[in-house]
Amino acid sequence: MLCLSAMKLIVKWLLSAIALLAVASLYSGVEVQSFGAALVAALIIGLFNVFLRPVLIVLTLPVTLVTIGLFLFIINAVLFWAAASVLDGFQVQGFAAALLGSLIYSAFGLVIDSALERLFPHQ
Repeated sequence: MLCLSAMKLIVKWLLSAIALLAVASLYSGVEVQSFGAALVAALIIGLFNVFLRPVLIVLTLPVTLVTIGLFLFIINAVLFWAAASVLDGFQVQGFAAALLGSLIYSAFGLVIDSALERLFPHQ
């Protein structure tokens, strides 16, 4: 049997893939060909956020401070766009689409995280 944290991670991954499909259906600048492509894209976006995002935040800290944190939206868009550029079944139609798509995807992510905290409370 899977431990609770592994189960939470799998559920978050599945819900993130569904959120990516929802972004594609809500906004025409983002295209996802299938649920399988959404699963791979959600995995890549998650890995980029875990490994690349902290490095980019540190490297761009002066710009982020000057813009009062607004540059973080640019970092999110770049990572969203980068994930689309390395995958076949996930396309983003330019940087503006990446910015809006990443904002919608992040909003879904907040809802997912909130729901998962209720389903899998810390013990």
